[in-house]
Amino acid sequence: MKYLGITLERPKIGVFDFTGCEGCQLQIANKEEDLKDLFDLVEIVNFREISSDRREDYEIAFIDGCITTDSEVARLKKIRKQAGILVAMGACACLGGVNNLRSRFSLSDVIREVYDRHHINTGPVRKVADVVHVDIELPGCPISKPEFEWLVRHLVLGIEPQFPKYPVCVECKQRLNSCVLDMGLMCLGPVTRAGCNAVCPRNRLGCWGCRGPSEEANFESLIEILREKGFTEEHIAERVKFFNAFSGVLNSDR
Repeated sequence: MKYLGITLERPKIGVFDFTGCEGCQLQIANKEEDLKDLFDLVEIVNFREISSDRREDYEIAFIDGCITTDSEVARLKKIRKQAGILVAMGACACLGGVNNLRSRFSLSDVIREVYDRHHINTGPVRKVADVVHVDIELPGCPISKPEFEWLVRHLVLGIEPQFPKYPVCVECKQRLNSCVLDMGLMCLGPVTRAGCNAVCPRNRLGCWGCRGPSEEANFESLIEILREKGFTEEHIAERVKFFNAFSGVLNSDR
């Protein structure tokens, strides 16, 4: 295969699901119009949602979901041993994600209230980097389809991907969006890493911080602005903690 006159190798790709909704994998599988182009660039050898074929000779592994059981830890370590490059894909894999909300409660309370005292095989919610070395993090909930394709192209060409360091607010301004904070909506765009093309604020929804913190983010300043706009401490804490994206960043434990 050639790209811009350059002969390229098709790397073998594995996509693996752990604890999560598998929405990031669906972002890939649902791109029917672009799947052929994707398959021209890479060879998919292990991806349950699109094929029943299974091979273990993958070179690049994409991990979707967080880690919650001992069996998942063992499986992840096996994948890490095989893969030359391991990509944590989505907020659950990169941050712990929505599943981390369970960590607010004791496991005994969860079993009693949610599972009616039935035994479940589960443990603490961990992001992928808590268990194995991660080479690249592709954030978002779910991931951005164009950003995934951009990353694949970089991997195929052997170019180190450079993700945005600036906040979502920059993308909002580039698109001449009206500020949702001025509309009375909670938004973490000023402290959240860009790369999503401000999809939530663009659709009149406040940012929830699913991509994690931007570089040099001024968290305390944003908290003061949110207070001035009348948001309660409880509301602020709920938004900040939702994806576990800003854990330990703020000076106070809200």
